[in-house]
Amino acid sequence: MSTLAPTMQAFFTDRLIKQRQASPHTIAAYRDTFRLLLGYAKQQLHRQPCNLEISDIDTTLIAGFLDYLERDRKNTVRSRNSRLAAIHSLFRFAALRHPENAALIQRVLAIPAKRFDRTLVTYLTPEEVDALLACPDRNTWVGRRDQALLLMAVQTGLRASELTGLTCGDVHIGTGAHVSCHGKGRKDRATPLTSATVSVLRAWLAERDGRPSDPLFPTHPGHRLSRDALEHRLARYSAVAAGSCPSLATRKITPHVLRHTAAMRLLHAGVDTTVIALWLGHESLDTTQIYLQADLALKERALSRTTPVNTPIGRYHPTDSLLAFLENL
Repeated sequence: MSTLAPTMQAFFTDRLIKQRQASPHTIAAYRDTFRLLLGYAKQQLHRQPCNLEISDIDTTLIAGFLDYLERDRKNTVRSRNSRLAAIHSLFRFAALRHPENAALIQRVLAIPAKRFDRTLVTYLTPEEVDALLACPDRNTWVGRRDQALLLMAVQTGLRASELTGLTCGDVHIGTGAHVSCHGKGRKDRATPLTSATVSVLRAWLAERDGRPSDPLFPTHPGHRLSRDALEHRLARYSAVAAGSCPSLATRKITPHVLRHTAAMRLLHAGVDTTVIALWLGHESLDTTQIYLQADLALKERALSRTTPVNTPIGRYHPTDSLLAFLENL
């Protein structure tokens, strides 16, 4: 039997599931990484994955696999680095079970993550939010569901998986109205709800008439709404909203854009970044700093505070002829 197959199986059953108690999303992400890697190795080495040895998955093969992800599958650098992180995790586990491959494992672990340019976050303006929320047809059951879903997303900033994972019992619309969710990293948090959101959710819960354990935003058969379905509905409403708000025509609106929008609304309202980090469920404050970088209005206010009071406005004009000559070079 090969050394790779039992090691990979133990990595999932012992390390991820038993020891780390990884979430289903993490397990699925690791699973997809190794399905892609084994498929690439099979193509390159002409051997079945169950017959591969750990020594077959060397730095040359992994480097080619990472290039394949970007070149052929058109993955972003972030996705490429996520795949590499999963491979590193497997090889750190393999180091404890196969010391005879220590040199190869160290070379694999030395493969660095690829650097990339960090772009500014995309978020919606208040006018764009209003145009998007006006799209669902409130005369239909699906339209009323989608309006409650979109309003919840814009106001709370929940992740797509957190939105689709909500149950009827997670919404509390009495005194201190809030929504509870079990988020990324197995962290529970409660997010307060505005009166407008409470009004819409109260009407939806009455119509939904589900048990506390039932999905808050179900499909017609009563199943949990999938992430793909959420993205499809959002793309459809974005296209419709572009008719009344032309700025949306060139924008790709995703659930994460709605999350960014909620964060920027809090920032514009003067909420401290530490509170925004708690609101969004960020593990580190460094993640929240991206909103400070994207807020041009905040930078302009800071600039206005640092402008000297008596500084004349205009371009510098030298008074000396020699300085004027140098200035015009």
